Amino acid sequence: MKRLFPFTALAAAAFLSACATPQPAASGDGAPTTAGQAMVSAANPLAVEAGLKVLRAGGTAVDAAVAVQAVLGLVEPQSSGLGGGAFLTYYDAETKAVSAYNGRETAPADATPELFYGADGKPLGRADAMLSGRSTGVPGAVAMLHLAHADHGRLPWKDLFGEAERLADEGFPAPRRMAAAASSRAPQAAAPDAVAYFTKPDGAKIQPGDTVRNPAYAGTVRAIAAQGPKALLDGPIAAAIVAKVREGPNPGTLSLADLAAYKAKSGPALCRPYRVYVVCTPPAPSGGPAVLEGLGLLERTEIAKHPDTAEGWYLFSQASRLMYADRDRYIADPDFVTVPVEGLLDPAYLDARAKLIGPTAAASVTFGQPKGAPAYAQDRTREVSGTTHFSIVDRWGNAVSMTTTVESTFGSGRMVGGFFLNNQLTDFSFSPTDRDGAPAANAVGPGKRPRSSMAPAIVLDRDGRFVAAVGSPGGPSILAYNLKALVGVLDWKMPMQQAIDLPNLIAGGSLYAAEVEKFSPEIRAGLQARGVKLSPGFGAEGSGLHGIEVTPEGLRGGADPRREGVARAP
Repeated sequence: MKRLFPFTALAAAAFLSACATPQPAASGDGAPTTAGQAMVSAANPLAVEAGLKVLRAGGTAVDAAVAVQAVLGLVEPQSSGLGGGAFLTYYDAETKAVSAYNGRETAPADATPELFYGADGKPLGRADAMLSGRSTGVPGAVAMLHLAHADHGRLPWKDLFGEAERLADEGFPAPRRMAAAASSRAPQAAAPDAVAYFTKPDGAKIQPGDTVRNPAYAGTVRAIAAQGPKALLDGPIAAAIVAKVREGPNPGTLSLADLAAYKAKSGPALCRPYRVYVVCTPPAPSGGPAVLEGLGLLERTEIAKHPDTAEGWYLFSQASRLMYADRDRYIADPDFVTVPVEGLLDPAYLDARAKLIGPTAAASVTFGQPKGAPAYAQDRTREVSGTTHFSIVDRWGNAVSMTTTVESTFGSGRMVGGFFLNNQLTDFSFSPTDRDGAPAANAVGPGKRPRSSMAPAIVLDRDGRFVAAVGSPGGPSILAYNLKALVGVLDWKMPMQQAIDLPNLIAGGSLYAAEVEKFSPEIRAGLQARGVKLSPGFGAEGSGLHGIEVTPEGLRGGADPRREGVARAP
C-alpha cells in the first residue's frame, strides 16, 4: 500500500498562488532548454539520453530514473552506482501527492559503535576506513528504484536497462570528470581494482575521450533487468560482494543474510510551507529536515528583498550556520534514535532561532533545544562526497527528484561485477560517545542507516501543482547548495539555470567557505563589514545542481556548469 503525503492536508493554510516568469531556460552550457511537457536534467548527456529514450517510449518519470541511474553508474562511477544508495522524492500529478523513497545503505547485523576502531582502541584514519571492507553497507539504490517502479512505473522493469547494457558492451568515451577522478589523489583511485579498471594496455591512465568498455557491468545490468534487486542481494553477485568486503586489511563482516534482509522504504514526504509554496523532501536520516529548517529560518528574514546582494548573502549565511548546528547535533536514523524533527520545524522554535540573526555575524553559533530533543553528544561525523543528482518530469506531469551516491570518490575502491562498492558506513560518527560519555545520535548500529545530507526537493504551489524539482551532490555542502538554489528560484525569482549558476557559500561554525571569485567585490566587502570573511577552500565536493521548473511556456531546466550535465526534452 502506498503511503503518500496528501497536499490537501495543508489546504487550511493561507497560501497565494505561485507565478513563474516566462524566460528561456539554459542547460549547463547555456543553451536554451525550455520544453513542453517532459524533461530530464542530469550530470551526464549519455544518462540524460537514456532517460529521454524511456520517456519517448511512453515511460514515466520513475521508469526514466531507472535508466538514468543505470547509465550514471557506468559513466560517473566516482559519484554513484549500482553498489550505492539513494533518496528519491516523487510527485504524482494525478493525486497531487508527494512520496519519499529511502534507499540508504544499512550496516551489517553485527556492526558495533566501534566499527571503525583499530586494534589500538582508537578510530582508524579516514583513508584506512574508506578503503576498508568495514566501510561498505548493503547497497540500496536498485532496491529503492524497484520499489518506486512497482508503485509508479509504466514500462516493464526489464526494458529499462538497454542503454546501460549497450554502452557497457560497445564502449563510451571517458567523461572528463571520470578520467580526472581516476588520476586524482583520492585513495580509492590507487586501489587495485580502480587501477586495473582505469589503466590502458600501455600502462597509462585513461584520458578524456578514450573508449571505455565494461562487459562485467553489462552482465550485471542484464541480471538486474531479469531478476530485479535480487540479482544484487542474493546469488552470485551477492556472494562476490560479501567476498570482496571480507578481504583485508580491515575486512568487513557484511553477510549474505545482511544483503537478503535489505528492504528499501517508502512513505510520506516531509513537507512544509515556505512563503507561497510548499517544499517537500525525504524525512530523516536524509538532509531534508535541515533544508526545511534553513528555509523556515529564511522565511523569517527579508532575504527576498535582497536578491544577490551582500545583505541577501549575509542572511543566507547566518541561517545556514544555525541549520548546520542543529543538523549536526540531532539528525540520524529515526528507526534507532529520537530525531526531534517536529521540534526543529516548529514555528515557535524557528521564531526563536531566527532572532539570533543580528546585524553582524556572531563569533560562534551552537545547536538549539527544540521540543523532544534528547541529550546527544557533539557529533564527530566526517562526510566526504561522491554523489550525483537528477530531476525528471514526464508527459503526465509526474516528477522525480533523486540524489544518489557511493559516498566517496569510487566508493571503497573495491569492484564487483563492473561496479564499485560504497563506503557509506563512514558517514557514521567514528566516535560513539562524547568525552563525558553522552551518545552520538549518528553512531554505528546493526541495521542502522547512516545520516545523509542528500535532500532531493520538490516544490508545489498552494493547490498542489508542481512548481519545481531540484537537488545536488556535495557531501555536507548539499544542504547549502540546495538552499541556494531554492532561494534563487523561490525568493529571488531567477530562472532555474541562473539560480544554479549563483556562487556557492557554505557557512558552518566559524567558517564561510565559498567560490570567492564568483562574488563581486562589492558583495565581498559588504559581507566582510558584517563579519563574514569568505574562504576559498572548503574541502568538499563541488555542487552538481540539476533542476526543472514550470513556466507558462513549458518546462525550464537547469544543469550545473560545474559538472558535465544538460537539461533536455524528448
